[in-house]
Amino acid sequence: MAHRPVLLDESLAALAIDPAGVYVDATFGRGGHSGAILERLNESGRLYALDRDPEAVAHGRAHLADEARFTLVRAPFSELAHWCERWGITGRVAGVLLDVGVSSPQLDQARRGFSFLADGPLDMRMDPDSEPSAAQWLALAGEDEIARVLKTFGEERYARRIARAIVAAREREPLQGTRQLAEVVARAHPAWEKGRHPATRTFQAIRIFVNRELDELQAALEQSLDVLAPGGRLAVISFHSLEDRLVKRFIQREARGGDLPPDLPVTTAQLQPRLRPVGKLIRPGEDEVAGNPRARSARLRVAERLA
Repeated sequence: MAHRPVLLDESLAALAIDPAGVYVDATFGRGGHSGAILERLNESGRLYALDRDPEAVAHGRAHLADEARFTLVRAPFSELAHWCERWGITGRVAGVLLDVGVSSPQLDQARRGFSFLADGPLDMRMDPDSEPSAAQWLALAGEDEIARVLKTFGEERYARRIARAIVAAREREPLQGTRQLAEVVARAHPAWEKGRHPATRTFQAIRIFVNRELDELQAALEQSLDVLAPGGRLAVISFHSLEDRLVKRFIQREARGGDLPPDLPVTTAQLQPRLRPVGKLIRPGEDEVAGNPRARSARLRVAERLA
């Protein structure tokens, strides 16, 4: 468990760990957050974890096989409520942690196909048993669909131009490698941002789409309201504006208590808000960013379940 996750100390403070509490790490990864939570629990405390990546689950079970206070299952965090029901902890959870997006181990393994920095198969699936892979989708998607995905999930200004280039390239030969796709995008991209590879937004968009990441996140946020105990904390780490915007709006909506017109004469009690925002947006400090440049874009938002 040598991997130190982003915003570790801040996440632990956000969860306000009760040594005898029940916690859910819904994005186990390589167990950095889980290991730190377990260190703060006593014999009565319990930690449950989910991850849809079989390699992450295998790693966790190998390293925490003798930990009686810990349970790990292979599942997406959109199944949070289902598993909490099975474990008998619905409504009793003191804290839910979501560290969303792609993990460092996934990025660092070229064979997973998440990164254009090293050549690998064009895969990008967090769960390799799911379909389609990035290559499968790009082989069949029309230009309009590709452009929409790049614009929606990558906020790519040149989405149409890149989509047209992808369709033209696949007519010459199948797109099967990460470097192959990155080169197609680079040739089509008319304005490279300083310090950023031109394929960055395209790879982000395809990865989010293939893994249904925003749908997964929305589902987990909604389900957290059912599993958290009154006073329980929800802590969410995101890494780009699409995720953070979704989390921010969810917390604001649930703190407001309803989508009624602002001039409607109702009391706060009648609106029945379910969350209370805790503190402001938290970002990593300069020391953390210097030691881990990937932490630069991390953002942590925290909310507390109301009774």
